[in-house]
Amino acid sequence: MAKQTKKAKVLAQIDRDTLYSFDDALKLLRDHASKKFDETLEVAMNLGVDPRHADQMVRGMVSLPAGTGKDVKVAVFARGDNADKALAAGADKVGAEDLMEDMQAGNLDYDRVIATPDMMGVVGRLGKVLGPKGLMPNPKLGTVTPNVEQAVKDAKGGQVEFRVEKQGIIHSGLGKLSFSDDDLKRNFAAFTSAVVKAKPSGSKGKYVRKVSLTSSMGPGLKIDAAEVEGA
Repeated sequence: MAKQTKKAKVLAQIDRDTLYSFDDALKLLRDHASKKFDETLEVAMNLGVDPRHADQMVRGMVSLPAGTGKDVKVAVFARGDNADKALAAGADKVGAEDLMEDMQAGNLDYDRVIATPDMMGVVGRLGKVLGPKGLMPNPKLGTVTPNVEQAVKDAKGGQVEFRVEKQGIIHSGLGKLSFSDDDLKRNFAAFTSAVVKAKPSGSKGKYVRKVSLTSSMGPGLKIDAAEVEGA
């Protein structure tokens, strides 16, 4: 009989129908984690919405208290003093028409695109390029703002965007497994609370239907909805 691997032993402990507490799920995922790289802890939330209807769209921004552990690449459309402030705040690329042309040429390796209001005439030409990638600056998300300095700091400091997919699911990274348990739990609470607060007017019935945790290489574990404040 073949010797059971450590990974197989851990997987054998998992009951796919069990509702785990956050702490128990995190422990199992740590036991399962790869020793070769620092995996990301991820959350998925199944919501009682149909995003095909405008009044059931769920979208927003939330700052994770412990950050994401990820190097976020930020591009900023700005001129003059605002351009200088964006660079000083840590933006990876700042420009105007030159940045637009660079993006039109296919250089879109960014996690966040920010713009000052006066630059939207330029940015508007990139709708078909940035829109499908979810990178189009949006005043409702704080990515069209005169305060580009703060927007860049927020993006670099652990602010993440969430947006419901066609199937009614929202997912996001919560940080690296090398983070402390407390830091990951704080990030989980901040993220799930923001999604709950973003409940749209058109959502009927139960809003948060299912929550699960996983890691980059780990199994999906169902989380007890009681762990989600307001669910």
